[in-house]
Amino acid sequence: MKAIQFIAACALLVSATASFSHEPTSHHGDHGHAGAAPQQQAWGIAGQAGKATRTITLRMTDDMRFTPSHFSVKQGETVRLRVENKGQVLHEVVLGTQASLDEHAAMMRQHPDMEHGEAHMAHVKPGRKDDLVWHFNRTGSFDFACLVAGHFEAGMRGSFTEIGRAHV
Repeated sequence: MKAIQFIAACALLVSATASFSHEPTSHHGDHGHAGAAPQQQAWGIAGQAGKATRTITLRMTDDMRFTPSHFSVKQGETVRLRVENKGQVLHEVVLGTQASLDEHAAMMRQHPDMEHGEAHMAHVKPGRKDDLVWHFNRTGSFDFACLVAGHFEAGMRGSFTEIGRAHV
């Protein structure tokens, strides 16, 4: 029976590792995974680089802060988030709700070396930059954070607001 529990636990860990890749990846262009359609999230969906109407630069530093720590977008807007790591250690930006980020941060505390990679994330090595293209198709207040072990807990978080479409 213990062998079956061990095998089940290993399978669960492999499944979690396959779903989360912490290796720095390129997030240029479409954000689907090898043939997978983009997945709608509460805060939007992966965008296409060619449809981005503007670029917002998010700088990450080793003082565990984002600059800016807040930005606003219009519902329906596709934005290129240029994520720049000005620090000496790996940082990332993960878009989400407070609940999804809290849950993901708890998982990262339990498994700090767990690999993860999704369309709403960008992992950036020191001194490098990457683009995350996102289509903001929901209104509301949402969050972003660095979920590298200890960074979230140190306050490396920000927020964004999706406002309704401009009326003409």
